[in-house]
Amino acid sequence: MAILPKRLPVLLQAACLAGLLAGVSATSLAATQERPDDTLRQILTAAIESSDSFEDRFDAEVWLSDMSSRLASRVKDPEERLTILKTVHYEARRARLQPELVLAIINVESNYDRFAISSAGARGLMQIMPFWLDEIGHPEDNLFHITTNIRFGCTILSYYLKRENGDMYRALARYNGSVGKRWYPRRVFSALNKRWYEQ
Repeated sequence: MAILPKRLPVLLQAACLAGLLAGVSATSLAATQERPDDTLRQILTAAIESSDSFEDRFDAEVWLSDMSSRLASRVKDPEERLTILKTVHYEARRARLQPELVLAIINVESNYDRFAISSAGARGLMQIMPFWLDEIGHPEDNLFHITTNIRFGCTILSYYLKRENGDMYRALARYNGSVGKRWYPRRVFSALNKRWYEQ
């Protein structure tokens, strides 16, 4: 019984999404009464069905719908948005990182502009330096490709976290190239706490 109050908001979110996907107006639960178009409905359904890194379909439905609504103002295209979210979830879990933390890093690094290039030449969502491609013998890889960029970023951060004996502040500073300073980890944790927190 103790688990019910904790999962109740999650169940309400899932009920709302289920109503939208079925084409039912959920005026008492949804912020908008506008029904999703057929394209968005198909994309959401396909994304939820292929829930490789989720415990089950229900978890995929809740997490993807919640994070998609948070990301909608930054990534307008629903297909690109769900590709980013599914990739983040998969690659973060593969690298034993919190997916929400990876979302916060992307927020700070590129504000979800997958074609971002920094003044130092770092590229894509997680701002990966091109030298990494030569380091691993894949000079032909494209750092603007969503999956490639996020896989690199998660793998690099996971390595730094091990190198720093689990100290996420130091791992994040190392990821940013500001070891010994706390401004970058603070920005990431601020984004995590304000926008990408786990429900």
